[in-house]
Amino acid sequence: MSQPPSQPELSASAKATGSRRLSVLLAMAMFVLVVDTSIMNVSITAVARDLEATVSSIQSAIALEALVSAAFILISSKLGDLMGRKRAYVLGLLAYAIGALAMTLTQSVAPIVIFWAIIGGFGASLLLPAMQSLIHGNFEGAAQKKTYALVGASAAVGAAIGPLLGGFVTTYMSWRVGFGLEVVIIAIVLSQMRLVVDVPFTGQRKIDTVGAVLSVLGMGGVVLGILVWQEGGEFVLLLMAVGAVALGSLARWLVRRTREGKVALLDPDLFTLANFRIGASAMVLQQIALGGAMIALPLYLQVTLEYNAMQAGLSLAPLSLTMFAVALLAGKMAGDRRPASIIRMGFGLAFVGMVLVIPVIPRGESGWALLVPLLIAGSGLGLLVSQLNNYILAPIEEERISEAAGVNSAGQSFGLSFGLAVAGGLLLAALSSGFITMTEASGGVPPADQERIAVALEDNAQLVSTTQLEELLTDQPTRIRDEIIRINTDAGDLALQVAMIVPALACLLGFLNSFRMTRLPDHRPSAAVEGVLAG
Repeated sequence: MSQPPSQPELSASAKATGSRRLSVLLAMAMFVLVVDTSIMNVSITAVARDLEATVSSIQSAIALEALVSAAFILISSKLGDLMGRKRAYVLGLLAYAIGALAMTLTQSVAPIVIFWAIIGGFGASLLLPAMQSLIHGNFEGAAQKKTYALVGASAAVGAAIGPLLGGFVTTYMSWRVGFGLEVVIIAIVLSQMRLVVDVPFTGQRKIDTVGAVLSVLGMGGVVLGILVWQEGGEFVLLLMAVGAVALGSLARWLVRRTREGKVALLDPDLFTLANFRIGASAMVLQQIALGGAMIALPLYLQVTLEYNAMQAGLSLAPLSLTMFAVALLAGKMAGDRRPASIIRMGFGLAFVGMVLVIPVIPRGESGWALLVPLLIAGSGLGLLVSQLNNYILAPIEEERISEAAGVNSAGQSFGLSFGLAVAGGLLLAALSSGFITMTEASGGVPPADQERIAVALEDNAQLVSTTQLEELLTDQPTRIRDEIIRINTDAGDLALQVAMIVPALACLLGFLNSFRMTRLPDHRPSAAVEGVLAG
């Protein structure tokens, strides 16, 4: 999910002439970025059914989009500095529109991967840093704070109502209509780009090419390896090894470049600040939890309970709406409470909520069974949203906020893609293993057919609803058909429970990490950071 912009370093000569209409247009663009993923999540089975694709292939596309955004956001920020922030913003919007248009017209998965995930993900990596610069350069004083607040609010509202909006459009019209509306909104924003004053860049006009390549290879290799494993591909360990080596090499390269006084992709000294380092790791864990839940929960609702997109959106609403409401209230009512203590409470509640989902999966007969767990998890995530950005950026000097915010955004996107990929991979691995074990132990399947059915189920391991499976087994004897349906149901429930371990474990690690945060001093954010966090 895309994050609201934060404030960058800019030339003092930038002329602030922004209008209220420009504020609304920037907010509209941010709303599209956030809602886009929500539409895909609640319509995942509808997209797979219409394109005659597997659910896992659509899952992989969602994770890939977040990965591309994470891998390129640091270098895209620098590209925006060199080509001009307004041009970068326009190119980002065009790339995102291409992805949305491809979703509207596609007849197969390939255009989703190429245009929505890769080109659209790259567009998001251009959009967010450019939006930061344009807000700061086109507005000043109270108008700037109001614009940050409006754009931040549009992101929050998009996250809150996205599942409902996506569910409504998908159920009563088509998921294609939802993406088509995104194209219309982006076209409106682009038609008004004359209102935007470009923001000049006065820093060094050089790019750390080696650092950029290592960053892309590092984040890309790790997550892409997991996605290839999820799809049953080869060279999984090689891809992950390349990613791990690239990340290690990136760390050494950045230290060397900084020591030599040369341009580096980012300043490694940021990570010497304990609040930033530990806070950023907490943010990554929060996004891993969100990514894991975004895989398991929609699939449980749409495959196991066979809900349509609207019903799935309504069932997920307690999570998104509670998260939005608690974040809003906690930000205003925190008082003298330490941010680290609120963060610890947030991870604790999120952990309890995620754990409570696990026993619901094989027992729940409707989305109402998820109500209490999602209210608890949403409350915890809302507390995290209200405090983490403040905790991470508060100790950063004003001239380094842009760089710190970029690293934080990259970490968030990487955490989201990692959570999506790991949860999806574990889900399919558990599903495949469950098929084999349960078929071989079954008394309802003749021994002569057990191996054949087990191999077939393993090779085509996908979450399939009972109704879909019944249609596929119409020519089978009743006893065998009923037994295969039972195995599919039990294996599917087990796989979803395994997938939910990912967000639960991430929340637990975040809770333990928060004890380190409480031992660190609190920092009062600078005026620049307060402007960023006004939204």
